[in-house]
Amino acid sequence: MKFFIDTANLNDIREAQALGILDGVTTNPSLMAKEGIKGTDNILKHYVDICNIVAGDVSAEVNATDYEGMVREGEQLADLHPQIVVKLPMTKDGVRACKYFSDKGIKTNVTLVFSAGQALLAAKAGATYVSPFVGRLDDISTDGLNLIQEIREIYDNYGYETEILAASVRHTMHIVNCAKIGADVMTGPLSAILGLLKHPLTDIGLAQFIADYQKGNQ
Repeated sequence: MKFFIDTANLNDIREAQALGILDGVTTNPSLMAKEGIKGTDNILKHYVDICNIVAGDVSAEVNATDYEGMVREGEQLADLHPQIVVKLPMTKDGVRACKYFSDKGIKTNVTLVFSAGQALLAAKAGATYVSPFVGRLDDISTDGLNLIQEIREIYDNYGYETEILAASVRHTMHIVNCAKIGADVMTGPLSAILGLLKHPLTDIGLAQFIADYQKGNQ
C-alpha cells in the first residue's frame, strides 16, 4: 500500500518524508487556502516546492469546471514538474479531460468519487488514480469502506490498472481497514499515519527493556 499525505503544509510533508514511508502527496484548493497560499503564481510555486521534498507523485487540482479550462490548467500543472499528477473532478467534463490527458501520457487523479459507477468511468477513461472519499461517506452514515470493496472487485474483474486511492481518510483504522480490503493507496493527515506507530504494549515493553537495562548496568 502506498502512503500519501493529504496536505499543503511543507513541515508535515517533511516529517512524513523523514519517516521513510512517504510515497506521494495530494492537495486541493481547500488545503492550499488553509496554509494561506493564495494567487496563481504562489500556488504553482508551492506545488514545485512539494515536488522537491518528495520523490513520488504529487496531485495538483484544477480549478476549472469546463473541459477546455481543465485541459488548459492541467497542461500548465503537468509542465511544472514530472511528478505532478493532474487532479480532475468526477464530472462529465472531468472524465473527458481524463481521457485527453491519458492519451497524452499525463497522469491523472479523478477525485470526488462516491460511487462504483463513477470509479468505473474513471478507469475507462484511463485514470492513473481514482479517489473515493471514505471519510465523507462515513460522515453521512454511508459505508465508505464498502465502496472501496466494490471498486476493488470491479477493477479486478476487468484488469483495470487504475489505482484505488482511499481519500478523506480521517484516522488510523481507516488506513488499516483500507489496506485489508485492497486499496492501492491511502491519503490522509500526518496524525493518521503517525497513529499507526502507537500501541500501549509497545510503550510498556520499551519501558521495561529500559528499566531492565538500567538495573543491570548501574
